[in-house]
Amino acid sequence: MLLALGATAIVVVALLWEVAMPRLVEGFERHRARRARVDDPTQGYDPGRERRAEQRARSLLRSCVEDDDWAMYDDLGFLRVWGGLGERGAKAPYAYLIYPHKPIVAYLPQTGRLLNEYCVEFPDETRPYGSARLPDSDDVLAKWMALTGDERRLITTANMHLPGRQVDPKQVRRDLWRLQQWERRRVAHDLRGGSVPTS
Repeated sequence: MLLALGATAIVVVALLWEVAMPRLVEGFERHRARRARVDDPTQGYDPGRERRAEQRARSLLRSCVEDDDWAMYDDLGFLRVWGGLGERGAKAPYAYLIYPHKPIVAYLPQTGRLLNEYCVEFPDETRPYGSARLPDSDDVLAKWMALTGDERRLITTANMHLPGRQVDPKQVRRDLWRLQQWERRRVAHDLRGGSVPTS
């Protein structure tokens, strides 16, 4: 009797194996295919996507800021924003330099003394290809909008550090010198009666 039950059990297991095996293999293959689509970062990756995104971001930045500010960013790679909630054109007690993907640097325009670094981040949360970084010009625009829209709120919510924590003070001083030279050239060109071409 035991021998008959054992043989029957073996036959039942073999039949179930034959019936269930194709379904198990098919399910496993579907799972692998789904996982490969999700885990493969190159799946659907377009190498020109970042370049086109930066071109769109530059166009948007250009449409939002003044011509002088756009020329500054285009020529120097950063923007200056006057601080102190001052009016545009009025000499404020301090100013900010906005770099792409670096902290905002506060400084005194009269002396060039560096005050603080303010770390803020604006991640790209678009799906399916969103990354931790916005295009450079979008990052600059987001910081510019936050500073010109509500400077006090941005500064109070940002992580504040002493100068040199993330941005090299020597680089900032070189950039301030470059900005000063750039402004002199523009003023001299304007005095000669021409308009300074913007790129």
